[in-house]
Amino acid sequence: MQVAALSLGMVFLCCLQAYAEVPVQPDFQDDKIVGKWHSIGIASNSRWFQNKKDTLTMCTTIINQNADGTLEVTSTYPRADRCETRSMTFIKTEQPGRFRATSPRWGSEHDIRIVSTNYDEYALVFNRKAKATDFFTMVTLYGRSKNLRPELLEKFEKFSLDQGLPQSSIITLPQTDKCMTDA
Repeated sequence: MQVAALSLGMVFLCCLQAYAEVPVQPDFQDDKIVGKWHSIGIASNSRWFQNKKDTLTMCTTIINQNADGTLEVTSTYPRADRCETRSMTFIKTEQPGRFRATSPRWGSEHDIRIVSTNYDEYALVFNRKAKATDFFTMVTLYGRSKNLRPELLEKFEKFSLDQGLPQSSIITLPQTDKCMTDA
């Protein structure tokens, strides 16, 4: 019994260490990430995503910087016959490019990291959600336009796989003109 508990503990510590090593964009600049983005791809191990991934389409996300330095992130996406909007405030941490947020809808805590971006073409974002004993990982690829270079799609896929997400959990979202808001 002690051996099994010790083995489980070691696995848990290894997972935490791998999670702690998720990188952030070097020299991240908040002001350059603001503006309009399109969700190009999503990878996740959440139950919600697994149940909905076949019905998801591209959405727009608008990022604004508040006077206090937080980022206001608002996504608008098609939902049945209407457009639905959700907002979340990203609060800076001591590490540039890393934020924390609390979901206003669910109360879950999020650790968000801008893994890689060139600001004018793409952004690769890592999100780890925790609420009680419910955890999930989500990786999102954003683009300033609806189409990205194949190399960026490959980068997104490789990073998602490196985070332990299975191939079946990685999707490129179908394009749509519905609910595409302006900045």
